[in-house]
Amino acid sequence: MGLAEQTMKLTQDFISSQSDENQAIIQDAFATINAADYGDNALREGDQAKSFQLPNAKGGETALSDLLTQGPVVISFYRGGWCPYCNLEFKALNDILPTIKELGANLVGVSPQLPDNSMNTVEKHGLKFEVLSDVGNVVAREYGIVMDVPATMQPLYLEWGLDVPAANGDDTWELPIPATFVIDSDGQIVLAYVNKNYTERLEPSQIIKALESIHVSA
Repeated sequence: MGLAEQTMKLTQDFISSQSDENQAIIQDAFATINAADYGDNALREGDQAKSFQLPNAKGGETALSDLLTQGPVVISFYRGGWCPYCNLEFKALNDILPTIKELGANLVGVSPQLPDNSMNTVEKHGLKFEVLSDVGNVVAREYGIVMDVPATMQPLYLEWGLDVPAANGDDTWELPIPATFVIDSDGQIVLAYVNKNYTERLEPSQIIKALESIHVSA
């Protein structure tokens, strides 16, 4: 089952488990998100990636510039370890990590979670790639991918045990649009997947294709 099929099933199962009232709130919230301009000014193919240096789950810091000296970089912006869609995506990314490495690239995950929560994400899911903490969505903002959890959804998140402000160490409900960027060693973005519908994710095979195109042209 591909990632798209997994996320679609997750959505169907989750919505069907909710009350009619909650289903209506969820549908209205998606309509609000779809009508918003989130991601309209995101970085795209051909743009230069914005440099950054962020805390990693090991207590150190990781700089994009250092990673680019080793080869291409795949960046996956995700909402947090509490997000079931992000966890499906991370499992899929973990599965293709050997191929990413074979193509001379590095993979990093970036979220607004506090470093301790990033460490929990790494340990819980046995991730073999670095997970970085973009507290305050500073880097996500530079990439043009910050969005807000609709106000109508915030009480439901708390009801479901998803305390976004606590996970991120602030009092906002800001999250990155789940986005994937493949960056060549010169810092140019060769693939940008930005989708404000957080229930949909890029198929891992597209990442491999992008990296293969870099490898062939190198």
